[in-house]
Amino acid sequence: MSTPDSLPHPRTADPYRDLDVIDSRAPRFNQTAVGVVSLLAVVSGLWPLLALLAAQLAIGLRFSRRYCLPCVAYFEIVQPRFGEGPIEDSRPPRFANQVGLAVLGAASVAYLLGLTTLGAGLGLLVSGLALLAAVTGFCAGCQLYRLGARLRGIRGRELRRIEMADIGVAEGSGDTIVAFGHPLCTDCTTLTDELRAAGRRFVNIDVRARPELARKYGIALVPTAVEVAADGRVIARVAG
Repeated sequence: MSTPDSLPHPRTADPYRDLDVIDSRAPRFNQTAVGVVSLLAVVSGLWPLLALLAAQLAIGLRFSRRYCLPCVAYFEIVQPRFGEGPIEDSRPPRFANQVGLAVLGAASVAYLLGLTTLGAGLGLLVSGLALLAAVTGFCAGCQLYRLGARLRGIRGRELRRIEMADIGVAEGSGDTIVAFGHPLCTDCTTLTDELRAAGRRFVNIDVRARPELARKYGIALVPTAVEVAADGRVIARVAG
C-alpha cells in the first residue's frame, strides 16, 4: 500500500483509516465497475457475476475498503497518479452500496429461482443507476440517504434546540451559527471559510473530535450548520 509521503500528489485523508470521509471520485470509480459488470452479467446471461458483485460489496461494507477491489484499485493506482478529489462524508455512498447490495442480492436470488425476467430487470436497474452516478455524479442511493437524514431531523428534536454549554457559548451572547463538520471535509472547510469571510459569528464542531455531540444532535451528514438564538433555539438551517 502507498503511504501519503511517497505519493506525487499527497493525500489529506488516509483512505483506509479516515473512514468517516472519502475522496468523492472513489465512489464514482466503484460505480463504474458495478455498472459495467452488472450490464455484462445481464447481457451475457452470466448472472453469477451479479452474485459476485453482491459478495464484493458485502465484504467491503463489512471489512472496510481494504477488501473492496475497485476501492483498492482507485486508491492505489488512480488516485496516486491524478491526485485526490474533494473529500466528502462517506455515509451517503456507503448507504448507496448497501442499497446496491440488497438489489444485487435480490437479482441473484431471482435468477437462482428461475425468475430470469425479474433478475434481469433488477440487474439492469443496478447497472443503470450505477452508470448514471459514474457519469453524472447523481447517486440515487446517496439522495435516499440524504432524504432519510432530513426526515429523521424533522421527526426528531435534535436540531430544535442546542444547549449553549455544549458548544462553549454563554447564553445571551447573541445569535450564533453552529457548524458541524469534519476537518478533512472539503465542503466543511468551504462553509467555514465563507462564514468567516462574511463576518458571521460561528462555532465549528468537529464531529470526529466530538462524536458525542454528533450523536446527541443527530448529525447524519456533514457539513450541517444551523443558526441558534441566544437561548439556544434553532432559528434557521444554514447548511445540511
